[in-house]
Amino acid sequence: MLKKAIFVLAFAGFINSAFAASEKNSIQIKGSDTMVNLGQAWAEKYMEINPQDFVAVTGGGSGTGISSLISGTCDIAMSSRNIKGKEISLAKQKGINPFEIKVALDGLAVVVNPQNPVTKLTIDQLAQIFTAKINNWKQVGGIDSKIVLLSREVNSGTHVYFKEHILRKGDPNSKEEFAPGALLLSSSQAIADEITQNPAAIGYYGMGYISAKQKPIAVAKDEKSQYVTPTIENVLNGKYPISRPLFLYTNGEPKGLVKKFVDFVLSKEGQDIVLKTDFVPIKK
Repeated sequence: MLKKAIFVLAFAGFINSAFAASEKNSIQIKGSDTMVNLGQAWAEKYMEINPQDFVAVTGGGSGTGISSLISGTCDIAMSSRNIKGKEISLAKQKGINPFEIKVALDGLAVVVNPQNPVTKLTIDQLAQIFTAKINNWKQVGGIDSKIVLLSREVNSGTHVYFKEHILRKGDPNSKEEFAPGALLLSSSQAIADEITQNPAAIGYYGMGYISAKQKPIAVAKDEKSQYVTPTIENVLNGKYPISRPLFLYTNGEPKGLVKKFVDFVLSKEGQDIVLKTDFVPIKK
């Protein structure tokens, strides 16, 4: 019985050592739905180069990623918005020191069904549409049809960015909110799918999700400004008015395996993947 007990303990020790070793060679990345395809593309190429390492990438929204970083259930949080002051305070209470790394740029596309005759809108018109002050397509040159509003959920960085920069036009004192009738969808892909089958719908997502099944709207700052479509060139030259940085957050400055992955993301190879997934690289 003693020998059996020693063997069991030794085997358990071996398992624990193996688990620790595998943990050391793995990274958990969570967060922004906008960035999830980009994150998975980075992970696939990184693991191809470093087959001894494992990188798991899941979405759920920027807020989910930052919450996971704070709770210690991920190594890297993906976010399409800056971390909030209250999130930093909560993190520090838990001994976490969020470190921000800008990894790409994104143009936020406003999309409609290809059958919709509307091709351009101003930021003010978008604000009025998503707050339901404009509620029929004929008010902006379309057909006589009620506008169906599609939005991301509130834990999405894309939702926060659109609210702050379009509905509230960057005014920190504004209290504008999405219309109560807006459908809050769980992912950018869900918005893309709904746009595809609903000629009356309008939604928004990172331009990496644009396909031939949706039509991106040209956007102008006001009626006197140029209407600009969401393309890589227009985000890079600053002409497209709805663009934003994309971030990774780590606990303190990256170290070890996390640093190795972040260095890959910021390398020419990592930034080439940014371009291939229809985002805008911060490094050429």
